[in-house]
Amino acid sequence: MRLGVAFWISLCWIAIVVASAASARWWAIPEPDRMDWNHICAAPGTIINEVVLQPGKEMEISKYISLLGTDTKGRDIVSRIIYGARISISIGLLAPLIGLLIGGLLGCLAGFYRGAMESSIVVAMDIILAFPGLILLLAVTFYLGSNLQNLILSLGFLTIPVFCRVARAKTLALRSLEFVQAARLTGAGNVTILYREIIPNVIIPVAIYGLVVVAFMIMAEGALSFLGLGIPAPTPSWGGMIADGREVLDEAPHVSLIPSAIMFLTVFSFNLIGDSLRNYFEHGKSQI
Repeated sequence: MRLGVAFWISLCWIAIVVASAASARWWAIPEPDRMDWNHICAAPGTIINEVVLQPGKEMEISKYISLLGTDTKGRDIVSRIIYGARISISIGLLAPLIGLLIGGLLGCLAGFYRGAMESSIVVAMDIILAFPGLILLLAVTFYLGSNLQNLILSLGFLTIPVFCRVARAKTLALRSLEFVQAARLTGAGNVTILYREIIPNVIIPVAIYGLVVVAFMIMAEGALSFLGLGIPAPTPSWGGMIADGREVLDEAPHVSLIPSAIMFLTVFSFNLIGDSLRNYFEHGKSQI
C-alpha cells in the first residue's frame, strides 16, 4: 500500500512551514514587530516605500511589496506568519512529546503489570482528565506568567492521559500474544520484555496518534491566544494574529483570515499525515 499523493503534499507543506520558521532571520522581510502607522490594514499586494528589512538594521530599500498586507498596527503579515510559525509549531510538537514520553510509559506499565499499579495509574489519569484544563492554564498564567515554556509544560501535562490510554490499550492487546510468551519461555524478565517486545510495538501507533494531538495543540494555542491566555504581545503567534484582526473583520478581513488559512492548512496536513500513516501500517499488518 502506498502512502498516496495527499500524504506527500501534506508532508511538503509541513516541511515548508518548519523550514520557513527555522530560517526566519534570513528572509528579506521587515521585523515582525515593526509598526508602520501609514499603512494600517493595508491590502495584500500593497507597495510600501522606505521599509527597513532584516537582517540589516540600517538598510532601507525604496520599495517593498507586502504580499499578504499588514495588520491593525501596520506590521507585515508575512513576517508575523513566519515568526508565528515558531510559536505554533514549537507548542504543537513539544507539548505532545511530553505527553507521549510520560503518558506512553505510564500506559505501558499499567497495561503490562496490571494490578495495583494499573489501578493507581488509571485513577491518576482520570483525575487529570476531570480537572478543567482552562482552570489549570489560568492558574499557571496568573502565578507563573504567560510564556512559551509554561504554555508547553501546561499543555503537555494535559496530553498525558490520552497517550496513557492509547499505550495501555495497545499493551493489553500485546501482552498475551505469542511472541511475548515466547520471550518469557526463554527466561526474559519483565523489564526485558517490556523494553524489547512491548515498547517497540507500542511506540509506532502512539506516535501516529501523536500527530493528531499535534494538530489539536496548534488549534489549542490559537484558541488560548484568542482568549488572551497565549503568548503575550508583541511576540507573534497565529492565534494572536487571528485575535488582533477580529475588530476589523468588516474593513480588513484578510488580517484574520490569512493566518486562519495558514493554521487550517497546517492542522489539516498533520491530520492527513496521521491518517495516511495509520492506514499504511494497519494495511501492512493485515497483509502479514
